[in-house]
Amino acid sequence: MGRRRFGSVRRLPSGRWQVRYRTGDGRQHTAPETFATKTEATRHLAQVETDLGRGQWSDPRLGRTTFTAWAARWEATAVNLRANTRATYRNLLHRYLLPTFGPMRLADLDTMAVRAWLAKLQRDGVGASTRAKSYRLLSRILGTAIESGYLTRNPCNIRGAAAEPAPEMRFATVAEVAALADAIPPRFRALVLVAAYTGLRWGELAGLRVKRVDLLHRRITVAEQLLEVRGRLAFGPTKTGAGLRTVTLPTVAAEALAQHLSVYAEAGPDGLVFPAALGGPIRRSNFTRRVWIPTTRAAGVEGLRFHDLRHTAATLAVAAGASTRELMVRMGHSSSAAALRYQHVMAGRDATIAVALDELVKAASTHSEDPSAVGSGTRVARTGQSSRKGRRP
Repeated sequence: MGRRRFGSVRRLPSGRWQVRYRTGDGRQHTAPETFATKTEATRHLAQVETDLGRGQWSDPRLGRTTFTAWAARWEATAVNLRANTRATYRNLLHRYLLPTFGPMRLADLDTMAVRAWLAKLQRDGVGASTRAKSYRLLSRILGTAIESGYLTRNPCNIRGAAAEPAPEMRFATVAEVAALADAIPPRFRALVLVAAYTGLRWGELAGLRVKRVDLLHRRITVAEQLLEVRGRLAFGPTKTGAGLRTVTLPTVAAEALAQHLSVYAEAGPDGLVFPAALGGPIRRSNFTRRVWIPTTRAAGVEGLRFHDLRHTAATLAVAAGASTRELMVRMGHSSSAAALRYQHVMAGRDATIAVALDELVKAASTHSEDPSAVGSGTRVARTGQSSRKGRRP
């Protein structure tokens, strides 16, 4: 037999066989383990040569890096993360990833290890949404290891593991929105109406500045939001680039906002439109506990979340004829997926749409309705419960 063209195998004094080879950059490498037979050593060398030819080889020394060490490097070099996103990642990493994978070498992480981890999270009662978020973070961290040459393949290849179950959406009727606006303390009446008829997120409302309101044209420009990270409040950019938008107010919300600005908003163009009673930004937890929960009870809609007003705004926009693109722009969605969910909910409900629009006009002109007259006629069906017949083309 002629001389081996790639690498070499040799027998050690212990009787085991060692594999050595050079990579394209001229560096000499020794396999991290030895082999009991020459056949096993030769087979390993052939696999290395194949991986190098396919561009799938990674330095085995890098694969010895522990997940803890690599995660720390990843976290330190992660860019373009909002403060609250970074805080969420840190929480998931330390609560769910490091306890299992921390001491493991990157090269030892395989699909079965990931499957066993997911199964343990489920047994421990970790919710499906948290499991999906943790899995996506693990995949992202290991994906960076592949890009950096520490791994050849990502073991996070489990079908469906990254998908979060769609949350059940609850919507307020137009009559319920009016009841909430009447039941809540006066300084928050406009907050309810603007949220229910524009779909602004909590952070966008809490961070709204006076200079962003154009009463003449009944417009609000969303340019920043209030963030709460580890209990600290700060102002930052919108959730996504699509969050930068201008939203037109219906009359009922515009009139309430005009009155609110003259009484409750902070002074100056940079003043907050919806400040706390003692000034400064509103803390969501305080608002929810002290104001929102008592108000929903008084209005007969206990259990309704403030975020459900955003769902309400989206479905009413669809009822008014908004296209997918128009809904994306109004709600600040970065993809059509969320907009299509609302349109699916509204499909085949032409009669309900007509009633909802009649009540919306009534609310704008009188600011009050008899809930018994509206009943559940304007309540939108929950996702998956409505027919697809009658969808707008």
